[in-house]
Amino acid sequence: MGGCFSKPKPVELKIEVVLPEKDRKEELSASGKGSPRAYQGNGTARHFHAEERLPAPHPYPGAQDFMEAAVCHVKDLENGQMREVELGWGKVLLVKDNGEFHALGHKCPHYGAPLVKGVLSRGRVRCPWHGACFNISTGDLEDFPGLDSLHKFQVKIEKEKVYVRASKQALQLQRRTKVMATCISPSAGHSGSTNVLIVGAGAAGLVCAETLRQEGFSDRIVLCTLDRHLPYDRPKLSKSLDTQPEQLALRPKEFFRAHGIEVLTEAQGLEEGLGTGLGPGRTLPGGSQVVTVDVRNKKAVFKDGFKLEYSKLLLAPGSSPKTLSCKGKEVENVFTIRTPEDANRVVRLARGRNAVVVGAGFLGMEVAAYLTEKAHSVSVVELEETPFRRLLGERVGRALMKMFENNRVKFYMQTEVLELRAQEGKLKEVVLKSSKVVRADVCVVGIGAVPATGFLRQSGIGLDSRGFIPVNKALSPQMMQTNVPGVFAAGDAVTFPLAWRNNRKVNIPHWQMAHAQGRVAAQNMLAQEAEISTVPYLWTAMFGKSLRYAGYGEGFDDVVIQGDLHELKFVAFYTKGDEVISVASMNYDPIVSKVAEVLASGRSIRKREVETGDMSWLTGKGS
Repeated sequence: MGGCFSKPKPVELKIEVVLPEKDRKEELSASGKGSPRAYQGNGTARHFHAEERLPAPHPYPGAQDFMEAAVCHVKDLENGQMREVELGWGKVLLVKDNGEFHALGHKCPHYGAPLVKGVLSRGRVRCPWHGACFNISTGDLEDFPGLDSLHKFQVKIEKEKVYVRASKQALQLQRRTKVMATCISPSAGHSGSTNVLIVGAGAAGLVCAETLRQEGFSDRIVLCTLDRHLPYDRPKLSKSLDTQPEQLALRPKEFFRAHGIEVLTEAQGLEEGLGTGLGPGRTLPGGSQVVTVDVRNKKAVFKDGFKLEYSKLLLAPGSSPKTLSCKGKEVENVFTIRTPEDANRVVRLARGRNAVVVGAGFLGMEVAAYLTEKAHSVSVVELEETPFRRLLGERVGRALMKMFENNRVKFYMQTEVLELRAQEGKLKEVVLKSSKVVRADVCVVGIGAVPATGFLRQSGIGLDSRGFIPVNKALSPQMMQTNVPGVFAAGDAVTFPLAWRNNRKVNIPHWQMAHAQGRVAAQNMLAQEAEISTVPYLWTAMFGKSLRYAGYGEGFDDVVIQGDLHELKFVAFYTKGDEVISVASMNYDPIVSKVAEVLASGRSIRKREVETGDMSWLTGKGS
């Protein structure tokens, strides 16, 4: 690295931000001036990407706001290589691709993963933990999960050295929220109509609202949810049960105000001051529950009869957890984990007591893992022979089961609950069909979910036999649109054609997919003809270990395992015939992100390629 970190000589720089017309207004209002600023570096004027806007000018602008330093020699990086470099106030991800250097934020804004350990391919870097993708030329988020993009920093080459210039603020923030329009619609003060109504405020609903604003949509948006809270990070609920609602929030209250996204929650009705025009402390009549949709008159009907007119509608109601139907199902202290309050109560009741978890899928196993350090005992009841059997197969399921047994979790497999017994109304025992009786002070039920679409039954919006909302039918080829023009659907309640599995109609009730569908729905509301091209990516965390999974493995007929299952350092390839259709790994990063990137590029992976054990074709950095 030579003299990379020696104090640079002062360099005279002018900054120019050239914005597309639609963003200029906001630039003017933000800085109060109209003069474009120019960055003259290396003798040529450079144009920033639209969102790479500088913070408002420092009252005494000068070198203290920016840092510029040589970070390496041009020959230090090969094509397709990434490196984390220090830049005084923080680190930067330096990427060399096709002979060009790019400098970006070094952490994934989703959960802070080091992107240098990710996968560089096709002009983007993919996060090693959860698969989010960022364009290396702009820093823009191109695939999910997460909401924010990366900062992009200026790079110049001088005398064979690579210089990076960045603002202190950007280096410390490590995330960039895209520029968004605000609501300028005159109808915002009139509570009876909205341009876009979004039913459901999970990932799909929130990303739809944000995408509309990012694309310059400035009419009214109303987001309604049956939750008491603003949109929050639901996957964290079962992984960290005593997390408080405010720690889970995806965006602060001020964010919704600033961008004119009105949120109707079960607790407050329309959040006071979120642009309702209803006056202090007033709420929109009708609570937040939509009970039916009148598609002919384009109106959503709320619980007390209040009607809200819309131009475009997104249905993202998610799913409702299945409950037990056995004797004693009404006893106290039996929960499905649906809200932060549920999760918090389970932890309180389980502390030093006996906990029983029914269901060994993601939710059940995450809850069981979390409770082992809090509860006196943790038992898991499951109908299958091994946990996660349908998703991960017998061998991987058994290896994970062993990890749980080593952490004092007792399993009751191939049986189900016959009765819940109470003492003074509160749960005391769980009786199994195998005739075993398990002591229990608290019970968590995680036996799957059904789409929360009952309110649509008489609406004329198409539902399949299981209650899912099919989108992209032949009659309505626009992605994420239902059988009714102008009515879109996204998230856990939809079935859609999965492009890289020959347009097979699938339901993928996972966080990352909900983000992607919310964005595509918004783009198609604006007639942009966007399509879902994302490869499904999901993860779980138990006992401090993460399992990552990409692809769509339903119907797999074989599993090829490389590595060591007993040590939980492995990669499992799920195959159907001659083709790899999904992959799972533990302690083998960034293999799952690499496979996701190969599948996203349109290339199929053959079974024989993964059987040899030589994975150099897959694990090499770059394309």
